[in-house]
Amino acid sequence: MTHVFHRNPRQTLAVAVAGKGIELVDSNGKHYIDASGGAAVSCLGHGHPRVIEAIKQQADSLAYAHTSFFTTEVSEELARTLAQAAPGDLNHVYFVSGGSEAVEAALKLARQYFVEIGQTQRRHFIARRQSYHGNTLGALAIGGNAWRREPFLPLLVPAHHVAPCYAYRDQEAGETDQQYAQRLADELEAKILELGPHSVAAFVAETVVGATAGAVPPVADYLRRVRAVCDKYGVLLILDEIMSGMGRTGYLFACEEDGVVPDIVTIAKGLAAGYQPIGAMISSSRIYDAVVGGSGFFQHGHTYIGHATACAAALAVQRTIAEDCLLENVLARGGQLRARLRETLGDHPNVGDIRGRGLFVGVEFVAERETKATLDPALKMHARLKSTAMQNGLLIYPMGGTVDGMRGDHVLFAPPFICSAQDIDRIVERFAASVQAVMPATRGALA
Repeated sequence: MTHVFHRNPRQTLAVAVAGKGIELVDSNGKHYIDASGGAAVSCLGHGHPRVIEAIKQQADSLAYAHTSFFTTEVSEELARTLAQAAPGDLNHVYFVSGGSEAVEAALKLARQYFVEIGQTQRRHFIARRQSYHGNTLGALAIGGNAWRREPFLPLLVPAHHVAPCYAYRDQEAGETDQQYAQRLADELEAKILELGPHSVAAFVAETVVGATAGAVPPVADYLRRVRAVCDKYGVLLILDEIMSGMGRTGYLFACEEDGVVPDIVTIAKGLAAGYQPIGAMISSSRIYDAVVGGSGFFQHGHTYIGHATACAAALAVQRTIAEDCLLENVLARGGQLRARLRETLGDHPNVGDIRGRGLFVGVEFVAERETKATLDPALKMHARLKSTAMQNGLLIYPMGGTVDGMRGDHVLFAPPFICSAQDIDRIVERFAASVQAVMPATRGALA
């Protein structure tokens, strides 16, 4: 009997005992290719000697010091590294322990910013349907993942949602990418006007949608149009790059590819590659200066913010990504992954869409390609794919409720940045075999 309160207590889990490179090993000696990096976390794979050595050295000198008393050299250096790499005036880094905490900090900072500048009426947050921003109550409140929100609705502060940028499902026939992007920007503007333009604090969006819908990238200049709407009404733009950031799309900050600078960006996952728990909120100088020149105090905090050992791990990870030119590999291997998936599964009757950026790739499954009808949710096809892939020595990140929280199935790939071309071929080979086992490429096979 286990005394661990697992997230799914009815499930018997394999016991992970070792990891090396892109593989994990269980207690039975079985090896698995980690093609999802856990949840888009393990960007350097497992057992990286440089990161492990950095953790050991930091723990030997100073593991932890509370940030109400001290700063540390390693946290200062990590913040400097991130600020120098971040676009625009995103110059001020607030360290936390993970993605949900980063979003909570961003929401609180957005509200406090307007209090500091005397716009206390700004209280509304707008996000997108089928988004996910974390599991703490504030992050869950603005998230648009209906299934995750439903049990806790009485506890959630009010938030407002507009349509996601989900071209495969929502772009109309004959509508160009630019027209679709403008339609979505118009919807955001209409929501701001409905709520009252002087009462909206921020619009929150994932630069590339992560687990809820499966690596859905924005079309055309969608984010630039959204940025323009926010600027028009003095609304802050908060971009959630907890999954898509830190090199996952081939850019250290995913929004760089779109030419957009948010007012606040949140990061985690690949920041320390899973070697230590850490996340961060990065703020523009304008917001930071308003706090420093106003109350002088950000009314927020956690015990483990700026944790020295976690910062040491993150700094080693970021230096490795830069010095080993891994972003170039992310772009090359990501292109290969999408191409190989399309070659192998592009004609499969149940594969509706293959999408993503860099090594952040989603495959959406359907009952019928022509109509894009979803599979019967009772089939739990995403869960069956995960189980079969594990039997085949492959770890993938599946999800149901892709379309509306109830209907739709997809699989997310987020393999380590260190993958070789041969590794990508092995991933696709094992995944294709898993798909064929669960969904034979014969029409009517799932009826």
